[in-house]
Amino acid sequence: MVKMELRPVGLESWGIYIPKKRHTSDYIAKETGIPKEIIEEKFGLKSKSVPGPGDHTVQMGANASLQALERADITPEDLDVIIWAGEVYAERPMVVNGIKLQQLLGNPMSSWAFDVNQRCGTFLVGILIAKSLIQTNPNINRILVASGYRNCDLINYKNQRSRFMISLAASGVAAIIRADYKKNEILGISAISDGRFADDVYVPAGGTIQPITSKALEDGLNYLDVPDSEGLKDRLDKYSMDSFVKVIDNALTQSGYVREDIDYLALLHMKRSAFEYVATTVGVDPYSQSTYFEEIGHNGQNDSIISIEYGIRDGKIKNGDIVVMVSAGIGWAWNAGVIRWG
Repeated sequence: MVKMELRPVGLESWGIYIPKKRHTSDYIAKETGIPKEIIEEKFGLKSKSVPGPGDHTVQMGANASLQALERADITPEDLDVIIWAGEVYAERPMVVNGIKLQQLLGNPMSSWAFDVNQRCGTFLVGILIAKSLIQTNPNINRILVASGYRNCDLINYKNQRSRFMISLAASGVAAIIRADYKKNEILGISAISDGRFADDVYVPAGGTIQPITSKALEDGLNYLDVPDSEGLKDRLDKYSMDSFVKVIDNALTQSGYVREDIDYLALLHMKRSAFEYVATTVGVDPYSQSTYFEEIGHNGQNDSIISIEYGIRDGKIKNGDIVVMVSAGIGWAWNAGVIRWG
């Protein structure tokens, strides 16, 4: 039996959009009651990006998509598929955000669109699906994976139970995934999810269990909450750190590499000690071989693409480098993917 040769798939271009507006550490300290020095050192936040007028979720993804299209010197009509890998908290409930993005890009009839969702892990899932579609369908050659994120709106600074999420910010990112493209080749992608944490973080009101009411709004039940924050911390902390390392190792193994081959780690924003732990555990210098977003905060599933943008800007990513993208999302999920750069 002849083994089919899979088409190489690469990252042709990407785009990012980060609003100019910021919540500073002074502002966050005042709103939360947490001392400024703890906000900056422990939480790793000097400021974070927040949306300005017009910075809606899908619109920010569209802004980034237009930049990616321009960088690739192509038009929306060159796309075969559009995957929305951003947040469900967007312009309006019950809209297919991928189709909304298609509209914002001028409604290219060459492409069809759909949504995927895994909270802050979604973008890597989108890339994995894009790669799989290309390698199983010879008629698909270019896929746009795009995301917008403004879950900062869902944070109540006064709620101490959700304080570990005060870094949530706002931005848009996009990536064009191309068939038969060996530049920035996308290699192995690994994922873990664990249903034991499915009910640990959520917005209490607005679903079928607790519909939205005026009383729910008065009680602040339209914000993210953590019913058992201490219990979650006890159960999750070590398990989460081990899971980060596991998905990185799995993605490297799939790609034919080991930890020592990592040149750049596109790691999400998290508290400074956790960021440093994951980086050093896999043998990467946290600051010369990665980027810490102390000026823009945690942008959910957008962090890995923003990290690549900053890594190139700062000369940390060069031709021939092995770049590992890493994400994690509430629910809980951990993902990692390898790109052979250049």
